Amino acid sequence: MTARPVGYVALLRGNRAFRRLWYGQLSSQLGDWLDTIALYALLLRLSGSAGALAWLLVAQCLPSVLVGLPAGVLIDRLPRKALLVVADLGRAALVLVFLCVRGPEDVWLVYAVSFCKFALTSIYEPAREAAVPGVVAREELVAANGVSGLTWSVMLAGGAALGGLVVGTLGTDLAFVLDSASFLLSAAFTARVPVREDHLKERARAGALDELREGLAYVLARRDVALYALSKSLWCVGGGAVLVLLPLFGREVFPLGRDGALSMGALYAGRGVGAGLGPLLALRAGGGSVRFLRRALGPGFALMAVGYLLFSAAPSLPLACCALVGAHFGGSTQWVFSTALLQLRVPGRLQGRVFAVELSLLTLVTCASAYAAGALADAGWSPRELALAAALAFVPAALAMTLLLWPAPPEGAGGEGPA
Repeated sequence: MTARPVGYVALLRGNRAFRRLWYGQLSSQLGDWLDTIALYALLLRLSGSAGALAWLLVAQCLPSVLVGLPAGVLIDRLPRKALLVVADLGRAALVLVFLCVRGPEDVWLVYAVSFCKFALTSIYEPAREAAVPGVVAREELVAANGVSGLTWSVMLAGGAALGGLVVGTLGTDLAFVLDSASFLLSAAFTARVPVREDHLKERARAGALDELREGLAYVLARRDVALYALSKSLWCVGGGAVLVLLPLFGREVFPLGRDGALSMGALYAGRGVGAGLGPLLALRAGGGSVRFLRRALGPGFALMAVGYLLFSAAPSLPLACCALVGAHFGGSTQWVFSTALLQLRVPGRLQGRVFAVELSLLTLVTCASAYAAGALADAGWSPRELALAAALAFVPAALAMTLLLWPAPPEGAGGEGPA
């Protein structure tokens, strides 16, 4: 019988190890938003070109595609806590190099450092997801992923605003220094987290290429695991366009403040509120059983479709924000629940490789989706037309996930345990 899932507050109060891991996430993600806003401002000031921002996106996405799969092998070979600490320390040093960017001739440093920083992030993120089951109990797992998702949402809603305030009043250099300090703080918290490194006992020694093949073969041989791993990439088919949509709506449809900055902030806040509430309320309504988690993925995509359909026709900024709350209620639910399902179903010795495959795919799809949305906007598509297209992109995933995952899997099928 499945144990009753633990709530967010109970988890943070009762599990000191996870609380320290969460403190690290909180500090590093806050610093990331300071860094992001500072880089946007710096590139626009030095180049005056929106194309410079596009190249920054490329520099940030490529590492996950190029480094992601080998990183998965590394994560399953080495202690995951050590990798988290090393990645934090490396990023703390790298972001200080941004202080050397003083003129247009130094812009190449932005791209080079961003590439290296996100290469370390391509190790850090799947390592953190693979480490969570070694920090929490089974009944705490969904809540742990929910807390992580809520933290990202809060940082999205408030961190960018703080970044704008710091950069706008005190300059980009301070933002880079604070980002470096945030990674050092994250490393300090993570170093004190006791992590069960059971994967080091379970894995059989083999060549790196053989281990990579093993991870891919495991995913491809198990339909449900493959669907869980594809869930975020399917979301990114439409979700990648959101990176272009929200700034366009803020600047062209609901302009408020200089260059639509205030309306952009409001739209991102709506997205963040929905992303934070989704897994929390869904968990309260349905519990943490595997059957409920898998059945929630399809409806999560359906909420994204309906939300962006309403968003495309919203007559006012407040109603547009409400539509985003509903849309990302569903989007974050499928995101958090698909992560928990992989943690529950994939053996610990393979989780690094599986999460690295997932990250590589979703990053690649995000880049393609964002690029397509930008190209269509340049070709004359209005923001409302793009939002409608994004809404329609979620429909096939909603239907497929509902039809394929609604039935309960046979007990023990595909190497999985009972639901």
